[in-house]
Amino acid sequence: MGSINNIQKPHAVCIPFPAQGHINPMLKFAKILHSKGFHITFVNTEFNHKRLVKSQGSDTLNRFSSFQFETIPDGLPPAENEDATQDIASLCKSTSETCVEPFKKLLLKLNNSTTLPPVSCVVSDGVMSFTLDVTQELGIPNVLFWTTSACGFLAYAHYATLKQKGFIPLKDAADLTNGYLDTTVDCIPSMKGIRLKDIPTFVRTTDPDEFMVQFVLRETSRAKNASAIILNTFEDLEQDVLDELRSIYPPVYSIGPLHTLANSMEKNDLQLLGSNLWKEETECLEWLDSKEPNSVVYVNFGSITVMTPQQLVEFSWGLANSNQTFLWVIRPDLVSGDSPVLQPEFLETTKDRGLLSSWCPQEKVLSHPAIGGFLTHSGWNSTLESISSGVPMICWPFFAEQQTNCWYSCNKWGIGMEIDNNVDRKEVENLVKVLMVEEKGNEMREMARIWKKKADFMSSWLNINNLINQVLL
Repeated sequence: MGSINNIQKPHAVCIPFPAQGHINPMLKFAKILHSKGFHITFVNTEFNHKRLVKSQGSDTLNRFSSFQFETIPDGLPPAENEDATQDIASLCKSTSETCVEPFKKLLLKLNNSTTLPPVSCVVSDGVMSFTLDVTQELGIPNVLFWTTSACGFLAYAHYATLKQKGFIPLKDAADLTNGYLDTTVDCIPSMKGIRLKDIPTFVRTTDPDEFMVQFVLRETSRAKNASAIILNTFEDLEQDVLDELRSIYPPVYSIGPLHTLANSMEKNDLQLLGSNLWKEETECLEWLDSKEPNSVVYVNFGSITVMTPQQLVEFSWGLANSNQTFLWVIRPDLVSGDSPVLQPEFLETTKDRGLLSSWCPQEKVLSHPAIGGFLTHSGWNSTLESISSGVPMICWPFFAEQQTNCWYSCNKWGIGMEIDNNVDRKEVENLVKVLMVEEKGNEMREMARIWKKKADFMSSWLNINNLINQVLL
């Protein structure tokens, strides 16, 4: 399709949920569609587009005539901090309530352009299903991209089942701490043995009208109206879950790991286009070059996790006391209500074997031979990047379906160990030692390498081609 006149190209409008972990895979998928001959309009919120321009540079974003950026407002009041992640629940509420009209206006503007091809399909984040109202009215195919794991999406899809079976809402606030969350959930066929505490965390409420529970119920129900659903995973990793999802939803295509597929494409200027909303510090790659293979623990809790000052202290001394070399990414907004401050004694103790960064090119870090383990929040992008690099994990899930990803990593895939939410420096120290120098760590590393080999790019490319031919064209 490369030689087709721009005005004749199929035109995909890609709209991610406005958070870093959703923008990353959507941009990778948009690049893949572009490589297949599509004109791309990538839609960010005004807030995030400003951040993207700041981190990537406006020249980078404006240089491609067939890959363009547009914006819509997110409906939230102006943020105090223009370089921090917005509140997720507030974004879910505001986008679902205020974005229908701006999105419709944008599609009509694109369709009325004399220089652009008409919009032939929309690829929307799974939790931006308000787009279905617009695309159904305009008669445009709309694919929902759930950027969760397949197991995370299935767990959300069973919120209705959990409610029907009386698991949720919780009867009493004491159920959060009295062991009730350890109850085995026996009503999800492909998730034998999963506990209530491993289900995405929004169920941890006594309020039957809790907004996020209602939001999930609505989004998973509306997903049945999509033209198709795509997931950033691969068949071998989540086969049982994908089979169950296919019994519930319209066509479900596994198209991952997207970062590996995108990296395997023919190199061009578009490859330079990044999606990080923070400026990356690349000095850490040179530092890693000086380290032995499998000798460094990489620590990064993603773009949304927030911890207490005390948890930061416990993590820091656990790392220090493990005597392992580490690279630790500490975002400016990692600690709730304050800037993250590490104790001078910790900095002095670890100055010869620790490197701190505020943000880094994670894919390159995880694929670096010096990395031997990953202390992670179990976000899906991080988990999949870790699997694709053959790196085992210590999992400290923060919220949403990170708990589900953690359970699968530790109990189904054999590549992780869970750390208690109430961080204790002794536990951090012990788990880091197990991960890096003990036999169990070696076994998990070997298992991670096996999964890395099973990431079947051929079947994912086939699924992408089928998606294009069966749905998007």
